Amino acid sequence: MKLAVVIPCYRVKEHILDVIQGIGPEVSSIYIVDDACPDSSGEFVKKNSKDKRLKFLFHDVNQGVGGAVVTGYKAALDDGVDVVVKIDGDGQMLGSDIPELIEPILAGDADYTKGNRFDSLDDLYQMPRVRIFGNAALSLWTKLSSGYWSVTDPTNGFTAIHRAALSRLSLDKLAKTYFFESDLLFRLNLANAVVEDVSFPARYGTEKSNLKLRKVLVEFPLKHLRNQTKRVFYKYYLREWSVASFELPASLALMIFGLWFGLASFFAALDAGRAATAGQVTISALGIILGFQLLLSFLSYDIQSEPKLPRQRRRRS
Repeated sequence: MKLAVVIPCYRVKEHILDVIQGIGPEVSSIYIVDDACPDSSGEFVKKNSKDKRLKFLFHDVNQGVGGAVVTGYKAALDDGVDVVVKIDGDGQMLGSDIPELIEPILAGDADYTKGNRFDSLDDLYQMPRVRIFGNAALSLWTKLSSGYWSVTDPTNGFTAIHRAALSRLSLDKLAKTYFFESDLLFRLNLANAVVEDVSFPARYGTEKSNLKLRKVLVEFPLKHLRNQTKRVFYKYYLREWSVASFELPASLALMIFGLWFGLASFFAALDAGRAATAGQVTISALGIILGFQLLLSFLSYDIQSEPKLPRQRRRRS
């Protein structure tokens, strides 16, 4: 298989040359995507690296990490690359780990692999506490919105994707911001691609993250909710119907009714100067309990429906 690496570059002059030097000979092409970097990272690499595998792509306007990766993806598809690895230029990821990252793809077991820093408690001690909390919350949101319940560490940018899955994506619709990795998982699920985590230890040095906490708190929840709504609609109502298609609306209707009836009965009894009747309490509790049970049943079905047959196998067959 023809293997390529995409490196989005934005203020990474301090580490980028070491990252390139660590990429092994199994990689045939390295796409350096200068995302209108104020430090001119692309020109810096041109002048200081003699690696013949380098190919340079420049943005006139900053598009964000997602936009830079999409530019690299498009170039790799045009060049007939089979597997594309995305690695950051800040030195947190090692080029020597690429063979391990792509192993499930080469074995035909996955279409997309990504790094996971949450596999070991010892590794977590190296991660800043704020990042641990933030990644844990984002992991739960991503499971709900993407449908990949076995995948964690959604913001990990060390990824690899097979051409069979990449060619199925609407690349221009992918988020261009730091929501890119989570949005990509959502669209991979719509394409029924198989995703697998590969564990790597967390590495932090002198690099500075460009991800702002305020943007995460404001932008990510709304986009996750949008993707979750779209995925449920596509999977359970547009493409096919199943028992889960009825369980979800029934669960929401029963819980809303139980909560509304309980509150209405409580305030009516309060105005009348008496306690709510046992029947009113029972009806309210029954609606909430039955609704919650149906919601759990829907989630169980959704977890079992995670894609299991890689697209690359389907294409070969």
